[in-house]
Amino acid sequence: MTTTIHRSSKEIAAKVIFALLAAFSVLAVFTIIGYLLYASVPAFKSVGFFKFIFGSEWTAKNGVFGIWRMIVGTFVLTLCAVALGGTLAIFTAVWLVFYCPKKLKKIYTQIVNLFAGIPSIVYGLFGYKFLMPMLVDIFHPSNAGFGLLACTLILSVMILPTITSVTKNSLESVPMHYYEGALALGCSKNQAVWKVLLPAAKSGVISAVILGIGRAVGETMAVQMIVGNGTGYPSGAFVPFTTLTSNIVQNWGYAAPDERSALIADGFVLLLFVLALNLCLLTVKNPREGNKFFSRRLKEGKANDIFKSYRRTGSGQDVLWVLSWIAAILVAFVLCFIVVFVFVKGIPNLSFDFLFGKSGNAHTTLAPAFVSTIMLIGLALVIALPLGIGAAIYLNEYAKRSSPFVKIVRLFVDTLAGIPSIIFGMFGMVFFVRALGFGYSIAAGGITLALIILPTIIRSTEQSLSEVPNSMREASYALGAGKLRTVFKVVLPQAVSGIVTSVILSVGRIVNESAALIFTVGTACTFIPQGFSDSAASFSVLVWKFMSNGLQVNEAYATASVLLVFVIALNLLVSLVDWFGRRKKI
Repeated sequence: MTTTIHRSSKEIAAKVIFALLAAFSVLAVFTIIGYLLYASVPAFKSVGFFKFIFGSEWTAKNGVFGIWRMIVGTFVLTLCAVALGGTLAIFTAVWLVFYCPKKLKKIYTQIVNLFAGIPSIVYGLFGYKFLMPMLVDIFHPSNAGFGLLACTLILSVMILPTITSVTKNSLESVPMHYYEGALALGCSKNQAVWKVLLPAAKSGVISAVILGIGRAVGETMAVQMIVGNGTGYPSGAFVPFTTLTSNIVQNWGYAAPDERSALIADGFVLLLFVLALNLCLLTVKNPREGNKFFSRRLKEGKANDIFKSYRRTGSGQDVLWVLSWIAAILVAFVLCFIVVFVFVKGIPNLSFDFLFGKSGNAHTTLAPAFVSTIMLIGLALVIALPLGIGAAIYLNEYAKRSSPFVKIVRLFVDTLAGIPSIIFGMFGMVFFVRALGFGYSIAAGGITLALIILPTIIRSTEQSLSEVPNSMREASYALGAGKLRTVFKVVLPQAVSGIVTSVILSVGRIVNESAALIFTVGTACTFIPQGFSDSAASFSVLVWKFMSNGLQVNEAYATASVLLVFVIALNLLVSLVDWFGRRKKI
């Protein structure tokens, strides 16, 4: 009797602890929103909310702050980038699912996944040192190539892998009988693909585009390097302008207290835009629900109306087929060219001394970056792994699927995942660096990174837990094991590949991060940090610092090539873990 009571109390305590861990995401989102709003209030009061939003002048000397031209710049750039990158991504995803040769499909998918992980600072370096000079040679603008055209091209390439991957998954979820039914009614393959399968996956495609918009709106470092930071509107291809994110990076370093409050308010407005996009994403049905909606239309007797047009001549769909091949080839060429360009420029500048030599005031090496990056990874994982795994255990093992609390937690996890890194950086600055007195330090950066990678760990771990067969849990219960023992002795060991994958993805995100670390860890890169209270610079931040002074471009290329090696290695490691996990299940 005593043993049963003890076990029952342990199970209840475990459930409560896991529920609290799951609720941490809710607390984190509310804290970020609330504290940024609190820090923005002085600017809203001194300037006036509507003057701040709709004013076009930003003059720190006069205390005049208006972000309307930044809002316009952000939306025009996002619209152009999504129009170009989204179109190419959708054509590429259709080609990858329906037209790509089987032997090439895995390789091409790996290429897309690889480029989704390339740091934005590397894209910015490529845009600044290759794309902009090329545009100058072609169009001969009056400036160095800064402006909307360069930003659109770079940003469209950056969002392309995200939209392609989500669209591909949505297309692959369309039931095969849609395709077979279209062929049975006289459609060609091209007609079936473009008029049946793609419309059936429309909700997933819309979700992919919204995710791409969120990435474009929140992009910071690459945009900052090539936008030009002008004082006007994006009225031409080579007219420098400013976005919400570039305005923050450009002015933060030398800002007085009143301007810093205005910059935080700038970030808060950006956060509201991103939250609005997340709400839009929630209103879009997931791909499977979209397919059910399509099926209902067939059952309602409208199938003849739908398929009647599919039997017309398919010349239009044949053109789309050709365009999908062109898009796929172009995307693969551009993405591979960026990597080759960085390696060609960077590898010749690598040496053992530059990688591991002693760093000092007159000679900067990557040794401090290796140490600081490892310390950041360790601290972030120590914080985020227990929180993420505990939350995933509660969501998959303890909570009821239809529970309102579960829906709220999932909503806030998705919200946390969609917050731009610049917002995390600003929050880390005002909360950890200043309010809690951490200063620019690895501790402040590591905690901020833990918030950034937390959604990745929760999602990946929960997905892996959900794939464990229920029969294994039932067998454990039949042998007398309790819930908690079953989770730790049976379920988690079976889900270890998913947890390892989440760790690898998190490490990749930490290595690639720059904007959040500039605001929390600083840019000190001369000496090896001696503790978590020291300031430091990771690899991505080091690329930014080398580029910003304009005197160490070769070092920037070399550091970027090291970053790409990390990205490729982590991508291959994820594939290896995934293959091992599938083989183990077989």
